Amino acid sequence: MVTDQQVRRLRMLKEREKTKVIVATKAGMDVKTARKYLKTTKLPSELKGFHCWNTREDSFKEIWREIAEMLEINPGLEGKTIFDEYCRRQPGKWKEGQLRTLQRRIKHWRATEGPAKEVYFSQRHYPGELGEFDFTHMGGLKVTIQKRPFDHLVSHFVLTYSNWESVNICFSESYESLSDGLQNAFWELGAVPARVRTDSLSAAVHKDCNPETFTTRYRELLAHYGIEGEKINLGVAHENGDVEQRNYRFKRAIDQALMLRGSRDFNSREEYSHFLKKILVQLNAGRKEKLEEEYKTMKSLPASRLESCKRVDIRVRQSSTVRILRNTYSVHSRLRGEQIKALVYTEHIDLWYAQKKVDTLPRLRGESKYEINYKHIIEGLVRKPGAFKNYRYREELFPNTYFRIVYDSLKAQGPDKADKEYLKILYLAFKEGELKVVSAIRKVLFIEEWLSADRIEQIILANEKDSAIPKTKVEQIELKEYDSLLSGISGEVMNRV
Repeated sequence: MVTDQQVRRLRMLKEREKTKVIVATKAGMDVKTARKYLKTTKLPSELKGFHCWNTREDSFKEIWREIAEMLEINPGLEGKTIFDEYCRRQPGKWKEGQLRTLQRRIKHWRATEGPAKEVYFSQRHYPGELGEFDFTHMGGLKVTIQKRPFDHLVSHFVLTYSNWESVNICFSESYESLSDGLQNAFWELGAVPARVRTDSLSAAVHKDCNPETFTTRYRELLAHYGIEGEKINLGVAHENGDVEQRNYRFKRAIDQALMLRGSRDFNSREEYSHFLKKILVQLNAGRKEKLEEEYKTMKSLPASRLESCKRVDIRVRQSSTVRILRNTYSVHSRLRGEQIKALVYTEHIDLWYAQKKVDTLPRLRGESKYEINYKHIIEGLVRKPGAFKNYRYREELFPNTYFRIVYDSLKAQGPDKADKEYLKILYLAFKEGELKVVSAIRKVLFIEEWLSADRIEQIILANEKDSAIPKTKVEQIELKEYDSLLSGISGEVMNRV
């Protein structure tokens, strides 16, 4: 097939070469073809006729009106679905290869007679005007911490004019994660834009039935920084297009960097966080010029950050537990029945009583979960060992695998006394420390000795005795002994001389 480029070269060579044979050879075409294109001024693309007729009979002509009606009622119907339906109605009439014909016909109908498609309108961005915020899941990157899957999200903030971006590791789309992500971005940037746009996050945006667009806490955050909030329409993600696109590109950059690194496993969360920050520095390096334009119009930061926590007043139950944001946590039994205040942060919860912080708990992710610390309730369980058998959170009272092995061994030795004996061992871990108890357990299990709380305690005491620093007694020395020693040395020296 002769191209337009070949014909242009042919006409250029005609002015230089002596014969048409040489011209045709150098242009890469037959001599007869060369003569054809030298006689006309048109190019091959201009000579090609428009094909506007069917080369085969339309197999779906009889039923096309029905198909068109189906598509008008349900525009989302696929060609294969329609084809399978008619094959079921009239078995043997159509062959499998005719599916592609129907799909082309449906595609043509949608382009010429189908419903109008959604149009995306490019927007003009101005320096310092708008920042967009979103959460994105990072599970697809398959990052692990010490060989364990690290299931997490990142909150992502982007300035729409310069594309400067900031991310923050989080584990849920909570208000605390939203607040931390936005404030970290602002303080890293050193300024704030005039407006911030999010999607319909439940942490920031009320449902449509509420007269107020944003939640009280989110309005307080916006007011603290003096910025205006915006939200996109529900289910219309492209209205937050800049941050959506940056989500994709950021994760792609991380994926490529992980490939170069040769491993997706990290020793700690801090190492992984440093890895992300390093990538962000590289991405933001080429945006400095536009970012400088943004700084000229952005607002300055307030004097301090806004506290990113939720305050909850709760009363400790008789079971020495509290219910915080649909999850259950244990607290020390001495607080039973007392009114306490919980400050819920992104990843931890501080408990306050009488204006003093009394404990810090890890915040659970999700709902209907529980965090029970045996140290909070072990003193009560030792006094009431019968409660252990059917305790609702009994599985939480095995600090590690060794304690589970101990309990199973005690059950094998004597089921009647197993609960009571195990609680004594657990109480020893509370008093003496888990490491000492585990060391004693390993020793008993290794020599296959009879297991009991008394034996564990004996081993702990023996280990402490063996590891005690021995006392060194220094006897008093007479100074006359030094005189005799020196006189002996001086006599030796005189003899040599």
